[in-house]
Amino acid sequence: MAEVNLYNLDGSSAGQLTLSDALFAVKPKKSVIHSVIVAQDANSRQVLAHTKDRSEVRGGGKKPWRQKGTGRARHGSSRSPIWSGGGVTFGPIKDRVYTLKVNKSTKRLALCMVLTDKVQDSALIAVKDFTLPAAKTKLVAAMRQALPGAKQSALLVLAPGEEMMARAAKNIEGTEIIRAGSLNVRDIVKYRFLIVSAAGLAAMTETFAS
Repeated sequence: MAEVNLYNLDGSSAGQLTLSDALFAVKPKKSVIHSVIVAQDANSRQVLAHTKDRSEVRGGGKKPWRQKGTGRARHGSSRSPIWSGGGVTFGPIKDRVYTLKVNKSTKRLALCMVLTDKVQDSALIAVKDFTLPAAKTKLVAAMRQALPGAKQSALLVLAPGEEMMARAAKNIEGTEIIRAGSLNVRDIVKYRFLIVSAAGLAAMTETFAS
């Protein structure tokens, strides 16, 4: 079973912590991780671009001129796509669906893979607890300076009940917070370090290791 160093908030050593093999000992496969991240990006995509076809453009109900006798080409509506101000043919529409389906087992597998990679890369920082005397940003900033990876981005993984840390860590540049039950592959890959308390690791194991 894998073990990681356990730290106090001031950066001092608090011993070792044993990790679950079900969550932190899964051989990474780039293809699985890539497919889950692509699906996650696609499923969070907002469809904003939308063009109107001739039926959606306002006006154009009256025939521009009579069918015969004018010498001009026949037209039924000034909102035809070949007219200026008319509808658009084959333009982007908001009804387009970008959603990609990924099995739960595949998502869980990819999550275990990236967590394993963090452990193997010494990028998982375990803290004994996130108990703060007050919800002050400077306390979390001091913690970041004391722990490894102070100058690099980090994702704080919070267990239920660690609300004070959630409030205190909101405004620190390069530091983001996430709930242990909402952990996902894209956010883990996005940040260089993963900082989690012993309670957070227990919550992650309970949620994803089964």
